[in-house]
Amino acid sequence: MYDLITIGGISIDMYYRGDSLTQKDGRFALAMGGKYLVDHFYSGLGGGAANVAIGVQKHGYKTAVVGKIGNNPFKKMVLEHLESNGVSDKLCRFDDDYMKISSILLSASGERTIIHYETPHERILNSVEDIHLFEKAKVLYMSNLWRVPIDERERVLSHAHASRVMTIVNLGIADCRRPIDQIRGLLKHVDILIVNTHESAELLKEPFARIDWKADITKNVTYLEDKLVIVTDGVKGSYAYSNGSIHHEKAVPVSHVIDTTGAGDAYSAGFIAGYLKDKNIEHSMKLGAKHGALIVQKMGAN
Repeated sequence: MYDLITIGGISIDMYYRGDSLTQKDGRFALAMGGKYLVDHFYSGLGGGAANVAIGVQKHGYKTAVVGKIGNNPFKKMVLEHLESNGVSDKLCRFDDDYMKISSILLSASGERTIIHYETPHERILNSVEDIHLFEKAKVLYMSNLWRVPIDERERVLSHAHASRVMTIVNLGIADCRRPIDQIRGLLKHVDILIVNTHESAELLKEPFARIDWKADITKNVTYLEDKLVIVTDGVKGSYAYSNGSIHHEKAVPVSHVIDTTGAGDAYSAGFIAGYLKDKNIEHSMKLGAKHGALIVQKMGAN
């Protein structure tokens, strides 16, 4: 039995930072044919599923990840990272033709530009029988899987829910922009939904500037009214909406940001670790804020 099983991306992340990476108007401005020597390089593991599994394991919980790993030169690196961080790879899927890799350009302030490649795929499970994997968890976390058909994701969440496994989902912007009728069935089987403010605005079908985050944004929204909804807002903190109650948690101040990659995943990991302990929403939000603050003060997403 695992405390947490995560489903989603596992990637190799390669980070580059240096003064030679010229910038203009808030963008990296690199010349065609140019060659740039950087001062700092780091390679590590990334992907929403891996980041959250590693983060929760750091709080002493038993975790496993369900994700694709390519049979390529990066396979050994991925498996070594998971092992060294105490995350089980026993539920991973291996594919000869699969690769997921990111090159991340970092500014001095920790903001980043990500160049990402992932072999197109539209499956979570290799077979129908694989759905029983998720019965081995107390909590199932599904990261942003917008390329995977909604009916497959809904099938996984429905089975987990029926098996009394708590379900936590992070919806990305592409899913939040879908018509509600397309994702209503998926949300039916979600206990806790985690989104950022921009994703939440798309989900609510409201202009971002018009939303009062200190009001109950789930009021009269039938597909969210029975969920615990966590909305993150970067340095402004986070909000929790549950049964008409609202809580705002301030972000933990950070004197020097090195890398913002994985900050949202780190918050999710801290929140889940806290919720596994005592289901106290406010305590879980504080732990999420603390874990997020720790991650942005180092290079790497976990």
